Amino acid sequence: MKDPREVIVRPIVTEKTADAKESTNTVCFEVARGANKIEIRKAVETLFGVKVMEVRVVNMHGKMRRFGRFSGRRPDWRKAFVRLAPGEKTIEFFDQV
Repeated sequence: MKDPREVIVRPIVTEKTADAKESTNTVCFEVARGANKIEIRKAVETLFGVKVMEVRVVNMHGKMRRFGRFSGRRPDWRKAFVRLAPGEKTIEFFDQV
């Protein structure tokens, strides 16, 4: 089994994910490219101490970027939407900010 800190790369905090967090108790993470739904579920449950109801995974394609006359490409990455079970406390990422 993979280390949970290797599966979860970082939380994604945007206006859209903040709305989903309040309305449907869903949080969003950037996860490792090779992680599957079962590994993501176990990582969130062990790291944050909550019960997970559903995991949805999206493969995001990297964008083309230009740096002057040179063009490059950002890497592909994976995003996971994790819905917490009803009655679970929400995960607060930036409490002291």
